[in-house]
Amino acid sequence: MTYLNNDFEDLMKNRRSIREYDETVKISQEEMQAILTDAVTAPSSVNMQPWRFVVVESDAGKEKLKPLIRFNTLQNDTSAAMILIFGDLQNFENGEKIYGGAVERGLMPADIKEQQMAKLSQYFKTIPRSELERVVLIDGGIVAMQLMLVARAYGYDTNPIGGFERTEVAKAFGMDSERYEPVMIVSIGKAKTDGYDSYRLPIGDVTTFA
Repeated sequence: MTYLNNDFEDLMKNRRSIREYDETVKISQEEMQAILTDAVTAPSSVNMQPWRFVVVESDAGKEKLKPLIRFNTLQNDTSAAMILIFGDLQNFENGEKIYGGAVERGLMPADIKEQQMAKLSQYFKTIPRSELERVVLIDGGIVAMQLMLVARAYGYDTNPIGGFERTEVAKAFGMDSERYEPVMIVSIGKAKTDGYDSYRLPIGDVTTFA
């Protein structure tokens, strides 16, 4: 895929959180898959890639979502899609597929893969749920940020949304709330109006060196 925008400074500094989109702009499933494919090159803890996406693009899907997103209905009504991001608390089920795939592609020696899988198997047997939740929220936040930058490179705008009914959203879209931890929602489309710039604290206010 050739990005519409490869200017890193523009992607980082000129991205805006957009609340109202051009309702006539749609994103094909093929292009959405391309955007998500680039987004999931983001790093994750021990490469377990716990993110799971539900792309809400149909009128019916948006109607189902609307009462669950509090004051974020404008994004829902006008965006091309609302991307629900979940973290899979049972992500280690894909460990063999991920590490085995790395071996098949020559990215990891087979003996290292066996050593890693043995260690991780013990780790995931003992890790408490609270730690799993913490990890998938971190990894989900990383992939969400990458998704927003990738979307801009493709020529689209986004808005990260944290205000929604978390348990109800999972159930509404068939996600087992015991397994899938809601992370956030990212709206995506073409901005109808320019978003507002925002003030950032000076780096000296938020950084210390030790």
